[in-house]
Amino acid sequence: MADMENPNELIAEMGRRARIASRTVASLPTPAKAAGLRAAAARLRADADAILAANARDMAAGEARGLLGALLDRLKLDPARVDGMAAGVEAVAGLADPVGRTIDRAERPNGLQLSRVRVPIGVIGIIYESRPNVTADAAALCVMAGNAAILRGGSEAVHSNRAIHTALSAGFAEAGLPADVVQLVPTTDRAAVGAMLAADGAIDLVVPRGGKSLVARVQAEARVPVLAHLDGINHVYVDGSAEPTMARRIVVDAKMRRTGICGSMETLLIDRAYADASGLIAALRDAGCEVRGDAGAQAIAPGTASAEETDWNTEYLDAICSVAMVDGVEQAMAHIARYGSHHTDAIVAADAATAERFLAQVDSAIVLWNASTQFADGGEFGLGAEIGIATGRLHARGPVALEGLTTYKWIGRGAGQVRG
Repeated sequence: MADMENPNELIAEMGRRARIASRTVASLPTPAKAAGLRAAAARLRADADAILAANARDMAAGEARGLLGALLDRLKLDPARVDGMAAGVEAVAGLADPVGRTIDRAERPNGLQLSRVRVPIGVIGIIYESRPNVTADAAALCVMAGNAAILRGGSEAVHSNRAIHTALSAGFAEAGLPADVVQLVPTTDRAAVGAMLAADGAIDLVVPRGGKSLVARVQAEARVPVLAHLDGINHVYVDGSAEPTMARRIVVDAKMRRTGICGSMETLLIDRAYADASGLIAALRDAGCEVRGDAGAQAIAPGTASAEETDWNTEYLDAICSVAMVDGVEQAMAHIARYGSHHTDAIVAADAATAERFLAQVDSAIVLWNASTQFADGGEFGLGAEIGIATGRLHARGPVALEGLTTYKWIGRGAGQVRG
């Protein structure tokens, strides 16, 4: 048994057990993995009362600690969210299994047949904050992609995470999956995070989901490969050709549907040629959004607070939006290149040529035309639950779901070929 007081020993032991489980789940046929997920989803529904009671403890503690409204919204569960969590697990069970899929194949002049085939990564560590639904999402995705998972949730959701993990584990056991296929780090000691980041050889990939400080720490300290994004500083650019009713609907939804998610718009860019700029700002205000603008925005919407330099690179995660007036799509793209975080950016435009330039030239993981940035979500992309949204350029980019949790290997089939 690992020493619970020694985080390095604890994570090493969890990694050892996860490695054994990963070898089993990697070879399971798709129906067996899907059956495990459906059993886990059924247990989530059956244990809903226990999960909600645990969440109530976390909510009370969070309110006592003075957590911000956006963080409390991420933390909160209700019957609909628990059911949605179970439905998300079931949805993953119904997705196409990437494991074993041939990416491409070729035959060399000497007759050697080569193919690239998708395989699981192995053991994946997930470090996350606030959102207890990540426990279920991460477990489902890792298992369906043939991996074992080590989950480390934040202290603010400790009771919720434990209740969800208990339900998932019971479902997996009923379906005959390895007991250690998904483990939850049993301590909230921050040293356990450091131990995971140093667990080269025990953990193959770390995925952080949380605030800027968590992700920055992971990227700075990790000796294990990391799949992550920092901020979701997302922009909506309203071109002069945009249809006003559509523009208002998209802008308000992009900011206000849920302000605390990483797909929320943080900066609105308005073409000076757009005729209803004041209407866009008024629509945001009417929806309860605080608006901070540059000199141009203040001129067309009196009473608008002044945006400071720091506003342009701030992820508010709240009902606050910065607004800048720009001279066309080139200036909009220059602003995004300077202040954006390569997460999600959108253009509202009727002119197709302008929109296609934006789509081609904005260097973000997700770029949208005439759609809200709130679609930056694996479920909305048809991927099922997501492990997160990656803003880097290697391995996976955008919503990371099943395929992003696999790698590939080369397989060669010969008939006695030698290099000679």
